[in-house]
Amino acid sequence: MISSSSRPGAASHAQVITPGATLGVLGSGQLGRMFTIAARRMGYRVHTFSPDQDTPTGQVADREVTAPYEDLDALRAFAREVAVVTFEFENVPSDAVHALDYIVPVRPSGAALYTAQQRGREKAFLLERGFPTVPFARASTFEELLDGVARIGTPAVIKSAAFGYDGKGQHKITRLAEAEHVWNELEGREALVEKFVSLQAEISVIAARGLDGAIAEYPPFENRHSNHILDVTTAPALIPAPLAARAREIARAILEALDYVGVLCVEFFVTTDGELLVNELAPRPHNSGHLTFDAAITSQFEQQVRSICGLPLGSTELLKPAAMANLLGDLWADGEPNWAAACRHPDVKLHLYGKTQPRPGRKMGHLTATGRTVQEAQDTVVAARDALLS
Repeated sequence: MISSSSRPGAASHAQVITPGATLGVLGSGQLGRMFTIAARRMGYRVHTFSPDQDTPTGQVADREVTAPYEDLDALRAFAREVAVVTFEFENVPSDAVHALDYIVPVRPSGAALYTAQQRGREKAFLLERGFPTVPFARASTFEELLDGVARIGTPAVIKSAAFGYDGKGQHKITRLAEAEHVWNELEGREALVEKFVSLQAEISVIAARGLDGAIAEYPPFENRHSNHILDVTTAPALIPAPLAARAREIARAILEALDYVGVLCVEFFVTTDGELLVNELAPRPHNSGHLTFDAAITSQFEQQVRSICGLPLGSTELLKPAAMANLLGDLWADGEPNWAAACRHPDVKLHLYGKTQPRPGRKMGHLTATGRTVQEAQDTVVAARDALLS
């Protein structure tokens, strides 16, 4: 679905960054890799910047710059060689973003990134604008943590306010007395206390907003986790149509409220009583959207290229029901997985990220599958992943 913004001042006449230009991406993981593949297919060059070398992005980019994000001189030199900068990794220091912004357009903006990269600020932003969230409290001291747990009640989830993903820095408690142990685990870092809610599903809506204010969002995807890490995503989510429409509406409204340019993922909880709650924002493409590479007219990565370059957004229509299964380093525990066995499934696509060191819980790649139904696609992708161990 594509809609146009009538917001005064929308950048409808902004200059298009045309193919042949060089795009800069901060971060160098698998999201940057797939962004680079999409960009190069459209005729762009890509430079990547991160503290690491021989990275998933660097292996396919035109240039890999290796330096700390705190090295502002290196960042400025990087910015002078590109036409626009975007992100595949949101935990970039604000000083780094400001240094870039003086030289080159940064999309999404530093202000949007600042809001979305820290759970406390993110939740406060959502609450102030009336978006539905789980009841929460912010805590920067142990006393505030105890007060927050007392007000929210137990069971509750205590999360580190920053640098949390794949369940890292999250602790469920069932008694107030457990809060002290969690506070010690967090080593005094700011925390968020959230009410524990019973869920029937977790869904995500990935959407893009262009320079002209146009918005295009994918239908909601349904996500299943294992050990707090995304395991399988299916699309479209099997939820009631009014709920899907409401999720898309909220995602569009969040993009507008952030004055966002780029791709954003809005993660939602669907409670057992059918309530829709915004869980988190990811200011970049998202793991749950990997299946769009094979199952949508326009992938989330091509959409990222289009939006930051001022091109019209592409169709988000799914070609078929689809499913994605993550491949974690655990699959390498007894040696190289049986790739041929997985690829014997003709409707399955294999994506590996070029990471040389498999570790338990580390995302090494994914499989996607399409089918006549969502269940068929899910069964196929899970069977193909199981075959890797045959």
